[in-house]
Amino acid sequence: MKKQITYVITGLLAATAISAAATPDKDAMMAKENAAWQAFKDKNADEFKKLLDKDIRCVYTEGIKKLQNELDDMKTADVKSFTISDFDMFTDEPDVVVTTYTVKVEGTLNGQDISGNYNAGSVWKAEKGKWMVIFHTNTKAGAAAMSTASPSP
Repeated sequence: MKKQITYVITGLLAATAISAAATPDKDAMMAKENAAWQAFKDKNADEFKKLLDKDIRCVYTEGIKKLQNELDDMKTADVKSFTISDFDMFTDEPDVVVTTYTVKVEGTLNGQDISGNYNAGSVWKAEKGKWMVIFHTNTKAGAAAMSTASPSP
């Protein structure tokens, strides 16, 4: 009986160590956020979809969006540049990561200027060994927060 308990405890510790190791570090998650923004900027729908869950929800000033809305916005967006700063992340679960950051955007969406600084956040979930965004939001920082246009990574 003592051996069985030892095996169970060892197995649990090993499983915990393996799942903890699967959680990406801060640099890896920042690279994933950058990849999502870059794919959107480049209008690369295939690469963009690889990073987003098919059931993603996004919250912007102009409303709540799903994957198809994001892909539609990609067609009318002209993001000239973006720069992510103040990146932070945390996780309480081995398969969920929450990121927050500031992103400086230069560009247009539907012909409207969307340039400015945005406060942004995403929730990433690991499914079948792959990290995908399940939730994203960003709002224009400061006095311009009443703007009706938000970039969509």
